[in-house]
Amino acid sequence: MKPSGIRVVASLTLITAFVFLSWAVAAQQRSGTAGASGSDYIEGVVTSSKGPEAGVWVIAETTDLPTRFFKIVVTDDQGRYALPQLPQANYDVFVRGYGLVDSARVSAKPGQHLDLKAVVAPNALAAAQVYPANYWLSMMNLPNTEGRGCGLPCHQVGDKATRQIPAALGKFPTSLDAWVVRTQAGPVGAMMSNAFQKLGDRRKTFADWTDRVAAGEYPKEAPPRPSGIERNFGGTMWDWGTPTSFMHDESAGVDFDPTVNANGRVYGVSNSSDIVVWLDPNKNEAGQLPIPSKATGIQKMNAKSPYWGTEEIWQPVAQPRSAAVDTKGRLWFAAAFRGTLQGFGGGASKGGTQPDFCKTGGTNKFAQYFPMDEPSGKQAGLYDPKTGKISYVDTCFTTDHNQFDKDGKLFFGMSDVVGWVDTAMYDKTHNDGASQGWLPAVLDTNGDGKVTKPWTEPDQPIDPTKDHRIKFGCYSISVSPADGSLWCSGNQLVRIERGSDPPETAKAEIYDPPDGITGGHGVVVDDNGVLWENWQQIDTVTSFDRRKCKGKLNGPTAASGKQCPEGWTVFRKRDQNADSANIFYLIYMDPKNVLGLGNNIPVVGGANTDALIALVPSTGKWVTMRVPYPLGFFPRSMQPRIDDPNTGWKGRGVWSNYTTYAPWHIEGGNGVKGKAVKFQMRPDPLAH
Repeated sequence: MKPSGIRVVASLTLITAFVFLSWAVAAQQRSGTAGASGSDYIEGVVTSSKGPEAGVWVIAETTDLPTRFFKIVVTDDQGRYALPQLPQANYDVFVRGYGLVDSARVSAKPGQHLDLKAVVAPNALAAAQVYPANYWLSMMNLPNTEGRGCGLPCHQVGDKATRQIPAALGKFPTSLDAWVVRTQAGPVGAMMSNAFQKLGDRRKTFADWTDRVAAGEYPKEAPPRPSGIERNFGGTMWDWGTPTSFMHDESAGVDFDPTVNANGRVYGVSNSSDIVVWLDPNKNEAGQLPIPSKATGIQKMNAKSPYWGTEEIWQPVAQPRSAAVDTKGRLWFAAAFRGTLQGFGGGASKGGTQPDFCKTGGTNKFAQYFPMDEPSGKQAGLYDPKTGKISYVDTCFTTDHNQFDKDGKLFFGMSDVVGWVDTAMYDKTHNDGASQGWLPAVLDTNGDGKVTKPWTEPDQPIDPTKDHRIKFGCYSISVSPADGSLWCSGNQLVRIERGSDPPETAKAEIYDPPDGITGGHGVVVDDNGVLWENWQQIDTVTSFDRRKCKGKLNGPTAASGKQCPEGWTVFRKRDQNADSANIFYLIYMDPKNVLGLGNNIPVVGGANTDALIALVPSTGKWVTMRVPYPLGFFPRSMQPRIDDPNTGWKGRGVWSNYTTYAPWHIEGGNGVKGKAVKFQMRPDPLAH
């Protein structure tokens, strides 16, 4: 019997050797000699007591570089992985995945073959600790989406920091009492507490939720592991900012042209600390510089924080938001350079002196058409890396979310007006008044093909012999590459055509979404002129194709919003147990196949689900690119960028960042910094 046994062992050994040799040859065919000294990747196989682990994440991090660096990939169907594009450093490598608990960290260097041992979770509660926040939030029985507006636009709800009551908060008779106090804490406690108190008796839902979590309840349904093309995901991250930086936005390049700012710095603006933050991904360095402002007032701690006590961690006056890099590699952003701080948010600074050219009788032709007498809340900031200086354009309108067009005009949305800074004119003249314009939204309700004065005002009935101005929201704005029209998000979709000689040639249109679609938040227009909009609290994206409209768009019925139901298509993302808890914050476009999913691919930020989520319109399928570590990835802005068009996926990526109000809620707690994140989709999970 021994010889037979020896033959069996020998056969198994040969089979094992053959399997490993096949893996090594495959790796060698992709990029030279697998595991060779001097390589910039680590590769291996992940197995557990159940065998190869497919669709789990392998994570490497290091503090050897100038700023903390992370790399994340997903295993293939045989548990194999390859961590590509690693700078030379010592890395801690571990495995995280659904159904597992984190493996022990193993030291490794690029050029090393490293097999990893995954650890099967001892029970479902242990496994659930790495589920995204939306799965935990789905346990809360909210009666409607109103309650989800309490905090969700600001930070994740369902993460460990929110599903548990921090011990440092204190002891309370009931969990509801604890919730009343916790929503008062911190620098934006007044805003949080106000929203929470408006829920009335429904506040008990939050207390019930945390009680059930404390008693050991957990989401009964596990999230699916990455599958199919999702396993091609590769993520790279760098620390930047400070442990208290609310990095509202980042910008790596220009939306309409991913080749702009190739290999350049990535910028962020800290809404909470009045700084511009930068990352040099080539040198793995990060830095920052202060934003000067003539605004006054500081953000006061509303009540003692369980994380920071009574320390005044936020003292901003400029409150910068909404960053945008131009074709010259300069950074534009929204910030208050005058006025007095009144609160926290997009237009939180009020007062100051409005320039005369903005007001009634002003020299600006747009002021003569539609004067802006009230002081704007925020203006336009400009950082030029060549001079290292920050300057500003004193805008008549309040600035916030924005987008460049191909002519260098930076458009901003706000309530009832869209405005822009003509950066080419500003570079030529440095004249604030001559370098900006703005428009109200006036409908052609008399149907003569143009807008003429006098028009009826929003509070007046429509007169079929006159045009009609409307009030509208414009939290997000997008410029159509097809015809230059401006589109604004809101519960109604607003289109403003500037015409050949604005303001006189401008006119507007409004469109109602399909029934049941509410809460419009972000808009983006693709190369074909099709508009894409995300609806924040119902996990929905819609497209609107104006070319499909069959009815008359102007005339007495123009204000109805019902002119073009055939233009809409609805895409709803269903996440089983976590339905309607992703929280799509804003939407952006991958126009030039940067992710390898095709041209004109809309991408939303899953603010409560640690992910960017791409929609492939031709199939209606969603591709989730999850950032599993550290838990707490909260995306707002994103841009595609091509650093080198000749190196395939290696020279391409979509940039985003952690943008939570509370970086101390990120996994790791106090002291953790936010991160700039680069998303890449490789041709397969082993590409390096």
